[in-house]
Amino acid sequence: MAPLSNMSVRDLETVIHPFTNLAAIRETGPVVIERAKGIHVWDSDGNRLIEGLAGLWCTALGYGNEELIEAATRQFETLSFAHVFGGKTHEPAVALAEKIKEISPAPASKVLFSSSGSEANDAQVKLAWYYNNAIGRPEKKKIIARHGGYHGVTVAAASLTGLPAVHADFDLPIARILHTDNPHHYRFAEEGESELEFAERLAGNLERLIEREGPETVSSFIAEPVAGAGGVIVPPEGYYARVQEVLDRHDIAFIDDEVICGFGRLGAMFGAEVMGMKPDTVSLAKALTSAYLPLSAVTVPEPVYQAMVDESRKIGTFGHGHTYAAHPVSAAVALKVIEIFERDDIVGHVQAVAPAFTARVAALADHPLVGHTRAVGLIAGIELVADKRAKRSFDARSGVALKVVQLAQEEGLICRNLPGDVIALCPPLIITEGEIGEMFNCLARALDRAEEWVRREGLRGASR
Repeated sequence: MAPLSNMSVRDLETVIHPFTNLAAIRETGPVVIERAKGIHVWDSDGNRLIEGLAGLWCTALGYGNEELIEAATRQFETLSFAHVFGGKTHEPAVALAEKIKEISPAPASKVLFSSSGSEANDAQVKLAWYYNNAIGRPEKKKIIARHGGYHGVTVAAASLTGLPAVHADFDLPIARILHTDNPHHYRFAEEGESELEFAERLAGNLERLIEREGPETVSSFIAEPVAGAGGVIVPPEGYYARVQEVLDRHDIAFIDDEVICGFGRLGAMFGAEVMGMKPDTVSLAKALTSAYLPLSAVTVPEPVYQAMVDESRKIGTFGHGHTYAAHPVSAAVALKVIEIFERDDIVGHVQAVAPAFTARVAALADHPLVGHTRAVGLIAGIELVADKRAKRSFDARSGVALKVVQLAQEEGLICRNLPGDVIALCPPLIITEGEIGEMFNCLARALDRAEEWVRREGLRGASR
């Protein structure tokens, strides 16, 4: 193994890497990214790589967009910082809130800003509790999320997240957070069960959970249109329609986590439109600024807002907020992002190139390592298996998905391995058909090399 570079050594002595094996990285060192443009990044060895996960599902308009840089620079020169505490405001915050209300897939009276998707979903929990206290329903506080869902890593948001590694040894989840079925038909459908039958069963399980807990104790249900970090799980046909019926019967609010799916990712401005969801409130982040600056938002329905006003009369203040909420530079960039989306018809571009993307994803199903593929718009999951017929996964210790990711990087592509040996792709939305072809050529070469490695190491004999 080559000695670590000076930058790698400095990094390992100073930086904690999220969602990283902190023991293993001390042996390999980090990948140092030095610059980026369009859909590409360059590492410290000069390698040009397709950023196949749009950073962390977020750089929708790619890197180095001059209009976004100019919008930030102009706002820095005009008003570099202002807050919205204590009744103060500024034009970028107001204009962005107006725009979010205009385009929101949920009825929005007001907008509550913060800095990250985790903070947005954390606020959703607090607002659900606050609202029910305000209207005299102090027992209606439980929130149902899903196994395999991802909603962030603050204490409340991590509790909503349905991934064991996010809970383990953090003493999570907290009380009043419940989890229902993962809507992953390939993994969890019964033998011969159609997608519609699977959706019906999961909706029935959700209703039974609500009835066991008592509908008067359940406030909200939260879901991503397509579950991203949990394995790019595309719900089965009819799933959200049936879930909505259950929620409506029991007066349970639907929180739509659009942090990954929002802003064109699935081929519409919001994932709720593609999936037929009818949310009461929405969490936004990531592509809201194309990841150029931190910003997130929660839409607040009129009844919740009125309850917040009443509570302010009683308490004397609305006791929640973040220093950088509605930061003027972040808001200015977000406004420019939405302007570009509308002017350049980014959603139309996604719709135009998505067939090439989804066709290449589907073609990978024939690869010896691949058990299942799924894709919507420009997001995809490729699930690896040791035995295609039995859907048997590799032993978790074998690290097959991680090996594919490492080989893909050698071939010129950054992608990500997720729980369940899933390879995720989520490129910048500005990607062209030609670049899509290049991306999948890189991945195909990596899968072929990984298959040779699996055979050589005899890894198909180990199961989990």
